[in-house]
Amino acid sequence: MTEAPIRVAMIGQKGYPPVHGGIEKHVAELAARLAPRGVEITIYSRPHYSDADGPTAMPGITVRRLPSVPTKHLDAITHTLAATADAVRHGYDIVHYHALGPALLSGVPRWLRRGRTVVTVHGLDWQRDKWGPVAAAVLRGGEGASARFPDGLIVVSQALRQHYAARHGAQAVCIPNGIGEPVRRPRQELDRIGLADGFVLFVGRFVPEKGCHLLLEAYGKLPAELRARHRLVMAGGSGFTDDYAAGLRAAAPPEVLFPGYVHGRLLEELYSHAALVVLPSTLEGLSIALLEGMSYGRCCLVSDIAPNLEVSGGCAPAFASGDVGALGAAMAGLLGDPAARERHGEASRRRVLATYSWENAAVDTLALYRRVLGREKSV
Repeated sequence: MTEAPIRVAMIGQKGYPPVHGGIEKHVAELAARLAPRGVEITIYSRPHYSDADGPTAMPGITVRRLPSVPTKHLDAITHTLAATADAVRHGYDIVHYHALGPALLSGVPRWLRRGRTVVTVHGLDWQRDKWGPVAAAVLRGGEGASARFPDGLIVVSQALRQHYAARHGAQAVCIPNGIGEPVRRPRQELDRIGLADGFVLFVGRFVPEKGCHLLLEAYGKLPAELRARHRLVMAGGSGFTDDYAAGLRAAAPPEVLFPGYVHGRLLEELYSHAALVVLPSTLEGLSIALLEGMSYGRCCLVSDIAPNLEVSGGCAPAFASGDVGALGAAMAGLLGDPAARERHGEASRRRVLATYSWENAAVDTLALYRRVLGREKSV
């Protein structure tokens, strides 16, 4: 007898298909691998993120766009409320929440007996500098809710698993973000935007915890001739941090290029041709940008926070988080040593492709779904 498909609602991501954002990439990659395994997935999307609606080109995945109040403090929670109400009405087998804010509602489908719930924690969002004390307190509440309310708890790094065990006595399942084989691209879009090889690359949202200001300050202190040979590309945009993003652009040396959020071919070309990828974060869950940079065999210079060191496994050089002088010295040293960049890049590529896999993430996620539904079996 054929087993009924598992019907899953994904809530908390901004939308689909992924244009920018680590959670959005995570959900899309999981959905692409869960759907062929008998999981019917509905991805709730915010109207301002994507125009996609209805069935996608991939069988088993549907996108439902519901409204939100698109402001810094209300966007996520109002969309989560609307999506949760809709999910309760449809009665999914699993309602899968992503991030701490949406986790506040992770008990509702359970309490109403309209589906089991799973939460994936991608990072401790209350630590992000963009939130004031009230918003941070609400997100702390989301952390507590994620430890108590859902039937299953997933974290994306061992550092987060240890945090939940120590702080909440909660046994989380660690299912890291994955990576696929990189798509190496010859120059095309880079020629269009007039960017020569040898550049330094940052990919991510322009928010304080990503360390964008630290990178710009360190880069600005490099000798002018070094900056002339190695432009800095800041690929990203505001995450409800318009003033911060505007300040970055105003303070940037003339050699810095701001192409906005990038994806598709341009992003693949940037990773294919960068001399150095820099991740100066002071806070991460588990960086998909770091996984991507390492998969392309790029030399990645990372801050020495635990999630970055967990991913790099000693293959990527690190500097003291928040130390502009150490960051600048490390950049200058690596830009002047192509052999070291090649050595770090090749070690990084081998490590990340052997250790992080979206296929494994999908298998482990499906196993958790089966466990909370009482359908455990080998997969």
